[in-house]
Amino acid sequence: MENIEKIIFNALKNLADELENNELKNPTRETKIYGIDGNLDSLALVSFIADLEESLSEAWGGVAVVLADEKAMSLRNSPFRDVETLTKYIISLKQDK
Repeated sequence: MENIEKIIFNALKNLADELENNELKNPTRETKIYGIDGNLDSLALVSFIADLEESLSEAWGGVAVVLADEKAMSLRNSPFRDVETLTKYIISLKQDK
């Protein structure tokens, strides 16, 4: 869980300068990602997901990771709401493999 959070934090920090968003420079588990009060718009979310999938794949020894699929989009509550929710979602994906 801690490693997944670090990967998410790094992906958010990488976007911080590009988006000129200081909240993303020091993300926490409560950092809002997408949705109400989220720090990313839909275009930035796509970039974040692509970076995150690549980083997770590298960390998991080349295993392909897909975060934005039919399952994620059909969930009642978005897994991209905040860091904690996204971390739990990624753990659930890893357990399904």
